[in-house]
Formats: sequence, structure tokens, C-alpha cells
Amino acid sequence: MIQVKNLTKDYGKKLAVDNISFEVKNGEILGFLGPNGAGKTTTISMIVGLLEATSGDITMDGGIDVIKNPYEAKKRIAFLPDNPEVYENMTGRKFVQFVANIYEVNKGDMEERMNKYADMFGLQDDLDSHISSYSHGMKQKISLISALISDPDVLILDEPMVGLDPKSSFNLKNIMREMCDRGKSVFFSSHIMEVVEKICDRIIIINKGKIIAEGTIEELKNHADYHGDLEQLFLELTNE
Repeated sequence: MIQVKNLTKDYGKKLAVDNISFEVKNGEILGFLGPNGAGKTTTISMIVGLLEATSGDITMDGGIDVIKNPYEAKKRIAFLPDNPEVYENMTGRKFVQFVANIYEVNKGDMEERMNKYADMFGLQDDLDSHISSYSHGMKQKISLISALISDPDVLILDEPMVGLDPKSSFNLKNIMREMCDRGKSVFFSSHIMEVVEKICDRIIIINKGKIIAEGTIEELKNHADYHGDLEQLFLELTNE
């Protein structure tokens, strides 16, 4: 579980994230929605330690302070950004092994998980090719495998479906649900409303740095007395 309390990020006169609080519960998929520039990526970057918060607190299970004790927190989190960086001079296999070694994954678990996910994402025949020869979609897949290789307690994904073929998207959704069935947590942002509506246990909508709605899809619809789909509700709440 991750708890975010009074989190704020400003860039001088620009307030990117404005005193937001929420939690990612154990065993749930939490969707994080908002228009471009709403503060989604800034929030995620602070949670994973890529960006320093102006103020606020971020803690994990057991009271681990993500800001004050980032090393312990990062051992439990895996993050896939919207535009992942990979070492293109490495083969796919070497890259996944490199990430697994950072997380101190034992060799047996590493090989088992790498083969499992390579099969699911259709990369088994390309693991020993250099990443420089990969298409955009293949780079997204090898990045996903590297994020999953440590079997993290919390999986944080920023637009994870971009570049994936339909079968890989389907398999990723199943992986996310299976992780949560084992008590882990998934926190992800997406512009694909159909995916969010189908797989998320709860959603948060952020706009102009503030959380404007939070709850299950049914709770949000009931609160807004709205009976359309999530995309229409989102557009109305954000005045898009």
C-alpha cells in the first residue's frame, strides 16, 4: 500500500500538484486519470523518487517513508514510465538480467519469470537480439518484463498500453489482476478509458493539480447522477 498525504509540487509560480491525498490499497488496481498537464506524471514521479516534492508525505506499508528512505521504498516498487529508456547496446536478455540484479532477484526466479513474460509478450525469439533492433512495441515489452522481473509489491505504470498489440494488452491486464489477487497493488495512468473502466477497482481523476473525483466507477456515476460511460463522465468532470 502507498499513502500520499498533502503532496504538493510547485515550480515557482506554477503549482503542478496542489495538496493532494490518496492511497493505493493492497489488492487493488487504482486508475489515475486526468487531461494532459493535469499533474499525473508529476505525481507519479514524486512517488517513485524521480522528482522531489515541495511538501507532503509518501509512505508505504510498514511506515517506510518514500522521501526519507528511498532505497527501502524502491526495493518494493517497479515503475514503467510512459517513454521508457532502455540500453540499446544490450540484448533483451542482458537488459532484464541487469534489472533483476539491481533488485537482487535470484537466478532461478529471474529465469522463470523472464521466460514466462517473454512468452506472454511474444519476445521469446528476440531475447538475444540487441534492443537497438527492436521496434517501439518490442521496447515497450522488454521494459514491461524488466518491471515485472522483481515481482514488486507495487507496480506503477504510466500509459502502459501505448505501443502494445491487442494480445499483449490483454495479457498485461491479466497480469495486473493476478498481482492484485496476491495482495499486491497496481497504480497506473491511462488515456484509454475502456481499459480503465474494465479493470480498475477505483479511479482518481486529477485536473489542474487537484483531485476532483475519487471512488469506484459506480460511485462516481452515482455521485454525479450520471449514467453514461466513463469517457463521457471524465469529459464532463474535467470540462474537456
